[in-house]
Amino acid sequence: MSAAVDSLLEATTAVHVWDGGELTAESLKKWISDRLAASDAAIAGLLAVEGPRTPENSLRLYDVALEQLNLAGAQAGVLNSVAAEKEIRDQAQNEAQRVAEAGTTLSLNRGVYEALSAVDLTGSSEPTKHYVQRTLLSYRLAGVDKDDATRAHLHGLHEKATRLSLEFSRNIQEGAKTVIVEDAAELDGLPEDYLTRHTPNCDGHFALTTDQPDMQPVMTFASSDALRERMFLAYNTRAYPANGEILLELLKTRQEIATLLGFSSWANLATADQMMGSAKNVRSFIARLEEASRSGAEREFQMVFDFARERRPGLNEMNAASRAYWYEQYRRAAFDFDSQSVRPYFPYAQVEQGVLDTAAKLFGVEFRKSTAAGWHKDVSVFDVMDLDGETQIGRFYLDMHPRDGKDKWFSATPVVTGVQGRYLPEAGLICNFPGGEEGDPGLMQYNDVVTYFHEFGHLMHAILGGHTEWAGLSGFATEGDFIEVPSQMLEEFFRDVKLLQRFARHYETGEVLPEAVIQKMKLAGAFGRADWVRSQLYYTTLSLDLHDQDPAGIDLDRETKSLYESLQPWKWIDGNRMYASFGHLTGYSSNYYTYAFDKVIALDFFGQFDSDDLLGCAAGAKYRKLVIEQGGSRPGRQMVRDFLGRDEEFSAFTDWLNEEFQEELAAKANA
Repeated sequence: MSAAVDSLLEATTAVHVWDGGELTAESLKKWISDRLAASDAAIAGLLAVEGPRTPENSLRLYDVALEQLNLAGAQAGVLNSVAAEKEIRDQAQNEAQRVAEAGTTLSLNRGVYEALSAVDLTGSSEPTKHYVQRTLLSYRLAGVDKDDATRAHLHGLHEKATRLSLEFSRNIQEGAKTVIVEDAAELDGLPEDYLTRHTPNCDGHFALTTDQPDMQPVMTFASSDALRERMFLAYNTRAYPANGEILLELLKTRQEIATLLGFSSWANLATADQMMGSAKNVRSFIARLEEASRSGAEREFQMVFDFARERRPGLNEMNAASRAYWYEQYRRAAFDFDSQSVRPYFPYAQVEQGVLDTAAKLFGVEFRKSTAAGWHKDVSVFDVMDLDGETQIGRFYLDMHPRDGKDKWFSATPVVTGVQGRYLPEAGLICNFPGGEEGDPGLMQYNDVVTYFHEFGHLMHAILGGHTEWAGLSGFATEGDFIEVPSQMLEEFFRDVKLLQRFARHYETGEVLPEAVIQKMKLAGAFGRADWVRSQLYYTTLSLDLHDQDPAGIDLDRETKSLYESLQPWKWIDGNRMYASFGHLTGYSSNYYTYAFDKVIALDFFGQFDSDDLLGCAAGAKYRKLVIEQGGSRPGRQMVRDFLGRDEEFSAFTDWLNEEFQEELAAKANA
């Protein structure tokens, strides 16, 4: 690399923006500026190369530029999501916009495109060739081959789309609402520890927030229809009306970008470099999901509806706020399983240790608590060591409980993009699980535990896949519609009895969760899978439809309601503005299908493990080597074939949807 780039990189030695003293808006701005300057210097060095271009004298400089942009973007994104001070969150949002603008400028730099096109790849490794080919494709999809005026217009449109996306996400993040309960009888059915944490105020009223630890138990356990409906509407209007206008403007902006690039819709542009390939292919996949889930979902709903009418004679319909509650009540009666009964076996600290122990055994690593600083006092930091116990291979951060101003969802995020010989990979989890306050054990629902496994799968992908030669291939750098495979594969481990009993112990008595209860939990949890697929169909089709038509004709309220009613048996609730808080519309845009598509792959992957010895069988090491460690070094399609020896088969998904014990479910329900 050039001396100028080396000098700049040496001057920006603080790998974390929160290192080296008090974090302020000004120090954040300077840290980002240093990274952007290093990126610019690398690009200047790339463009100044004379003579034949090689991976080492040209691609390396491009990769350093990308590495610095990734570092800046990752940490601006983290602070935008988690910083306690609004001033820093606001500055982080500004910096995220600035980094995105720099990325757009780079993606439209014709000189860089021509330089990379001229790199001689003779004798290069397959990952290097894949990197260059994918990078050149991304440049063409950005519009680098357009004239100067068109490129300038595209640059402005991308800046606008980034700003709108950031505003959309921030409104969700800071849009938490409070539901007031005046009559304590409305709290009937809620767990005892929930009631202990929620005491009446001076007026004798109870204040419940739309944060997950408050919202989810209400929707699952509260017997009051009125309370559930108020919570449902509060949760689904958190960022309304502001995000309605923002979303429409974002859809128009994306469509204009797609049109300038020669695509009929944003959905076709967004899938052009994905495994799926086109919006048409997505629709074919959606049709397959619809057919596979239709009869099962109809049967499930009818069983639950008949049960509800037995409990409440005269009941004529069940609305969207009834779904979780009536499924819970049905499971208690049909499978003798009360999901509240297992919460004491899943206190947060034990679940965390159980997830760590499972991942350590599966992936052949060790986790050690670190004294390194995080971005907040509540953040736990762990170093990841290889099995020799001497070699550190990464670090991760756990920010796992709600607080004011923090993002209210569950996600994994890169912190430092790993590059072989330069940076160790670092990643974080930003979640909103129960607990985190003194005296609160943080009793989790079993679905919370599945979510923890899911997000930890992302984390291990970032760490173990973060040792590639190139930053542009590191960690999550796969096609966007492969990225949910590692997370959904790991969540399947929750189904194993022996694995669960290693950490599922009653937080007061130490009793191990009985196998009989686990089997009931598995049976009860399997009931509702078809309904889950229908929900995924709704989100998937909505994200695609909004991006696969002329946005000028979109009525968000009409679109979301009519689609819902075509796919869901649960009655629509007027006033539901779920699109305003559907955060994946900014991240995945049209490509929410990723979750269902990757579920198909993940289930086929999981089927390769020995069910009698999930953590000890050879499949774990093979999976780490051929999938997780690859990062983005190989196309997703190739990684599937490397691990399975073939393409994924839909049969694993249909088997999961209609497992052998589904007959037993029906028999139990009709007994």
